[in-house]
Amino acid sequence: MSTDSKRRRRERVTVEKMINIYCKKTHTPQNRRCEDCERLYKYSSKKIEQCMFGENKPVCARCKIHCYKLEMRVEIKKVMRYSGPRMLFRHPILTLYHIIDSKRSNRKA
Repeated sequence: MSTDSKRRRRERVTVEKMINIYCKKTHTPQNRRCEDCERLYKYSSKKIEQCMFGENKPVCARCKIHCYKLEMRVEIKKVMRYSGPRMLFRHPILTLYHIIDSKRSNRKA
């Protein structure tokens, strides 16, 4: 199996959608991300790809190891607090998968 599992791809897409929702409302109303949000997406994507847990990766909120730099962790938390509730209406399938992954992470911990 490739290092880019379905779950990791889905997690990257979920983070991308959340950043897009946040950026569109707080930074730029155009159809592209601002520079800061683009940097955050690339950073998050890289961290998801390089996760040491591989296929057994927990959702980041349940992870015992904080691999994000403090500055980026603060930024992604802002994005998730804003976008999380909105994801349920804009991307319900991704939200459902995230909830399922979160519950699975809970059981393994």
